[in-house]
Amino acid sequence: MPAQHPLHQRYPFLPDLLLLLVAMVWGSSYGLAKQALLFYPALGLLALRFGLTFILLLPAQRALADAAVRRATLQAALPLGIGLLAIFLCETVGVAHTSAANAAFLISLCLVLTPFAEWWLLGQKPAADALLAAAVSLLGAWLLSGATQLQLNGGDVLMLLAALLRAVMSCLTRKLTAGKPVATLALTGLQSLVICLFCLLLASMQGGLPALPTALAFWGNTLYLVLFCTLFAFFAMNYALRHSSATRVALLTGSEPVFGAAFAVLWLGESLSVASWLGGGLMVAASLWAVRPRRRMQLASA
Repeated sequence: MPAQHPLHQRYPFLPDLLLLLVAMVWGSSYGLAKQALLFYPALGLLALRFGLTFILLLPAQRALADAAVRRATLQAALPLGIGLLAIFLCETVGVAHTSAANAAFLISLCLVLTPFAEWWLLGQKPAADALLAAAVSLLGAWLLSGATQLQLNGGDVLMLLAALLRAVMSCLTRKLTAGKPVATLALTGLQSLVICLFCLLLASMQGGLPALPTALAFWGNTLYLVLFCTLFAFFAMNYALRHSSATRVALLTGSEPVFGAAFAVLWLGESLSVASWLGGGLMVAASLWAVRPRRRMQLASA
């Protein structure tokens, strides 16, 4: 019988497709998370979201029975979990103290920061076309968000820090998982456990959390965040970063604001300006350009 090749070799575009789906669900998450926060504090929502994710992924921890898999997965889980916690805290507090337009634009700075973080942490010098695509995508984010008058305050600084952390985390995830026997689902579960426990610890230092809400809208939004924006998205990101460059991942998931704008138009009935549509088009073009190098490499090898 012929040897079975890994999924990413049999279906080379699978990581790219998963990343576009991540951008899609993350783009739809902002409005739902904002509604959920009307019922419950941010630390409580994060603890619940990631605690439920860990419980759902408990069966995946069976993969840690193998000593090599357990060692590689545990070595990655703690630093990556703490890094994700820092990103979520910066974004949650930052959004509360700046405009949505500024937040969307500033978080998109990870597009231009990731190639340099990849150079610094992984020793991979950014290609000229990758930098060009990142710059085009950043310009698109600026037009899409409408952040034409950016004046930095405390919230903006936190969003800048979140963008930097996103860039570093993409590279760190690849460094700790690429070419190693990491169980992706088990890693996702352990990262979620780290975030949940730290959120509960921070909440207890602030006097604890109120009782859980009973509103169906809260639980519906929370389950969507758990199943799609956390469980699926984190698994897809961890998987893709094992088989693709951090810059490529950043460019593909950088289309997240485009899907967020589309969700706002189709679901929330909002309208976009001509500049916003142009910005969205530039971000989509940059994402498509990110896929192009792999296609050229496949044709050359064929």
